[in-house]
Order: sequence, then structure tokens, then C-alpha cells
Amino acid sequence: MIAAYIIACIAIELTPGPNMAWLAILSVTSGRRAGMLAVAGVATGLVTIGLAAALGAAGLITSSPLAWQALRWTGVAYLLYLAFDIWRNGDPANGPRIASDGSAYRMGLVTNLLNPKAAIFYLTVPPQFVQPGDPPVLALVWLTLLYAATATAIHALIVLLASRIRHLMASSAGVENLRRAMALLLALVAVWMAITTGQPGN
Repeated sequence: MIAAYIIACIAIELTPGPNMAWLAILSVTSGRRAGMLAVAGVATGLVTIGLAAALGAAGLITSSPLAWQALRWTGVAYLLYLAFDIWRNGDPANGPRIASDGSAYRMGLVTNLLNPKAAIFYLTVPPQFVQPGDPPVLALVWLTLLYAATATAIHALIVLLASRIRHLMASSAGVENLRRAMALLLALVAVWMAITTGQPGN
């Protein structure tokens, strides 16, 4: 049962989405260190949302149309803000400015917390793997930590591969062009999220 759950987690994480796009963009434009700090922020967000789901808080959001729409549009707006910031604030050699290590961590955390599909995952997938007789909350917490660990491993691999692309760029102009292409890609991800999260069941 655990093996099936891990396979499901891997399949979900390999589906393109805000986390994957943002981590790749940040790593290409700002380097491996910033990407890894963002991975830590995303992991914190995954655990936070998972614990909220285990305790029932995420269910309140998905059952309230107003709360769901607020989360949805805040997440879309934040992704669009990041795309604009990447487009505007980078320099050809170093990519967008990261004020501190904490900034990269917070970006990863907020990007993940404002992704409504994360709440849907925790409310729909882990409960299917809770065995009869297991304490539900403890089982969901364990499944949350297992998912976060699996996702973090995949995210770290994305960062390593994306930062490698950055080092392979032959010129500062190439980095600049790639940075702007990534900004456009992140904007498209924001539009995709707005379209696919119209209702909690989507």
C-alpha cells in the first residue's frame, strides 16, 4: 500500500504545475543555492497544508466558495507578480535579484501555500491510503510527511538539472533570453492555474 502511495505521489509531482515551474525558473535565473532554499520553502508549505488537511482546516477552505476563490486568485496574482519580477529585475549575468536567503525560502513557501491544488491533493489522495483501524489523524500526518519527502527529492532534482542549464549558457545574452522566456512560462502557469481551479473539484 505504501509503495502504491509513493508511486501516486511521484506521478502527481511529475505533472507540470506551479512548484515545478517556479523551482526551475528560479534555479535557471538565480542558481542552485536559491533553488534549494526555495525547495525548503516548498517542503514547509507541503507539510503545513498536509497538517491542516489532517486537522480539517483545508476542508473548510474547499467547502467555502468565497475562501476557495480568495485562495485561488491570490495564488494566481502571486505567480503573475513573480513572473513580472523575473522579467523586470534580472540582470544578464545573475538573473533576478534575491535580497537574501530568506527571500528564496519565503518565495517557495508562499508559492506553495497559495496553490489550491495542494489542498485538493491532501483531501482526496492520502485518505484513500488510510488503513481500517489506523488512527486517522496520525495516519494522515505520516502520509503527509511521506509525500513531502517524495516531493522534496523530485524538487531537488529539478533544481540540480535547471541550475546545470544555467551554467551551460554560453553568454550573458543567452541567460537574459532564457530568463525572459521563463518569466513568460510562469505567467502561462498562472493562467493555467486560474483556468483549472475554478471549482474545488477541478
